[in-house]
Amino acid sequence: MENELSSEVNNRELEMLTHIEANPDINQVTLADELGVAVGTINWHLKRMIAKGYVKVKRAQRKKLRYIITPEGIALRAALTVDYIKNSFDLYRLVRERTNACLEQLRQHEYEYVRVLGEDEVAEVVRLTCMEQGITLTDQINAPTIRIEGIKLALQLPKAAQDPAVLVNDEIRGEHG
Repeated sequence: MENELSSEVNNRELEMLTHIEANPDINQVTLADELGVAVGTINWHLKRMIAKGYVKVKRAQRKKLRYIITPEGIALRAALTVDYIKNSFDLYRLVRERTNACLEQLRQHEYEYVRVLGEDEVAEVVRLTCMEQGITLTDQINAPTIRIEGIKLALQLPKAAQDPAVLVNDEIRGEHG
């Protein structure tokens, strides 16, 4: 849970630093709108980054502020970018690993086609992995199905293919799912 919170804070600060670098005259309301969060959230993050020396504030006009990313802030943005890319590739590898486990079980039951239920980036990785492995994608309702919930994958075989020995193993969920 703490790791998820830390990751969320890091991602938010990376987004903020990127927006501030692109437009130092941006105000908190505009920044909140662009990032889809409350102004209070932006204020909290800015205060935190200012206290840590990542961002400086200069008064541009009487009521106008200018946010300046310090060299420490630039280094932080670079480190957060590298972490973001690393985490994205780790997630990509995990989804491919889980997909390959599903496809291995699919082939054990002599299927060469599958239906993928999901519409996000994880589903796209699953679809691409299926195509790469020579598995045909289908929309047939009675086809074996890979269901996607978050990063969890579950292979569901048609009822006709299941026997009591298979029922125990008809879902592949990885370590965390």
